[in-house]
Amino acid sequence: MLIRFNVGNFLSFKDLQEFSMIKGKSEDKPRRLLHTDKLELLKFAAVFGANASGKSNLITAFRFAQKAVVTGVPKKGQSLYFRPDESYAGKPSYFEFEILLGNTGYAYGFEILLEKSEILSEWLFRLDPEGSDKALFIRDVVKGAFYTDLVIASENLRNKFNVYSDDCKQNSEILFLSEMNRAKGELYKEPSELSVFREVYRWFSESLSINYLNRPISDFSYFKDVENKEEVCRVIRSLGTGITGFEEKESSLLEMRQQLPKALYKELEEELDQRIADRARGKKVSSSMTVRIDDMYYIISLEEEQIKVSTVVFHHEGDALFEFHEESEGTRRILDLLEIFFTKEDKVYVIDEIDRSLHPRLTYKFIQEFLNAALKRNIQLIITTHESRLLDLGLLRQDEIWIANKNTAGETELYSLDEYNLRFDKKVDKAYLEGRYGGIPNFSTVFPAKEDNHEDS
Repeated sequence: MLIRFNVGNFLSFKDLQEFSMIKGKSEDKPRRLLHTDKLELLKFAAVFGANASGKSNLITAFRFAQKAVVTGVPKKGQSLYFRPDESYAGKPSYFEFEILLGNTGYAYGFEILLEKSEILSEWLFRLDPEGSDKALFIRDVVKGAFYTDLVIASENLRNKFNVYSDDCKQNSEILFLSEMNRAKGELYKEPSELSVFREVYRWFSESLSINYLNRPISDFSYFKDVENKEEVCRVIRSLGTGITGFEEKESSLLEMRQQLPKALYKELEEELDQRIADRARGKKVSSSMTVRIDDMYYIISLEEEQIKVSTVVFHHEGDALFEFHEESEGTRRILDLLEIFFTKEDKVYVIDEIDRSLHPRLTYKFIQEFLNAALKRNIQLIITTHESRLLDLGLLRQDEIWIANKNTAGETELYSLDEYNLRFDKKVDKAYLEGRYGGIPNFSTVFPAKEDNHEDS
């Protein structure tokens, strides 16, 4: 679960900005919170703002930091510093996540000089609500210094950790958290003091799911869960898609090959060959996989030495059958988002412009259904949106509503509506559209009307 995220000198974020999922002053709808011994966390947050206000830059900041950890510092990030002030090209950019794993909080972050793609510092702390945070490691690349409070019982693991930390002291190209998870499975065969490095890394690689426009969020794996089929159908029907059910339809490798890009199909072939070879050697491998690209979707199953390919078709009223690509864009969007209802615990979804292709009432209904589902599960959803109907204090808590506002200097500021003392019956959407909380566009006249200068005849 995400506790909070801090970012500075990245895109339109000049000075350090904080986005927090910690409960604010609002005492409304307490059942919606995740309660721990020392912390109460929100499970939902919506970020509102005008076009170019910087709300999507928040999503980009999440994604940049995630990629830096999982696949390495993005090479195309040299110009992502706060460009309205060119002096910021030579200043560090800052990223820090506070996350909750089980009942323990951790703070992980790094500073990077984007212009040169150089890591300057990195740190990981185990958080203590009483204030005695423990430094699992602090790395200062510029000074070539590495510090840790971690006590490792095993001499073998301690020696390996010291070697890895020495190698990374002055390495400005890779994060130490990434290095501790690169071909080092032997470190984690048995639980130890080092297990935290894998747990934190897996939060970035598996628990944090970030979705942009035109990038599928789901591989539709929930369609394969036979035991869950009735529940999936119920949710799809409740969202007014016109779909009454679904079933698998046999396809073929040839058909799939014709539909997929060559590079993707080649990659898929290699993966299948590897799985077949691993199975022949007695290794346990997954017997199925899903392939999703744009409006195409396939399920691949390994049965003995045979490869079976199928897709999903949808029932509508009157038993009409439609393939995925034949559904409307709005329905495809909803099917894409449904994974959120059926995913595992402790997943954090971050979705840019969730209302894209959705009717306003459907967006409202989807959020309503998510909030109900989240009552029983530890899951978080963070969205950006223009849909002002969501600014409803009957639906959302004040601390679940965030505003991204860009000032005249091009700096984005983030703030929660919880900073305002509002009555429960306040018409927040009307006040927002009137500019009461910022985050709306300022217009100038595009085509000024010319004054009539003709003289009376």
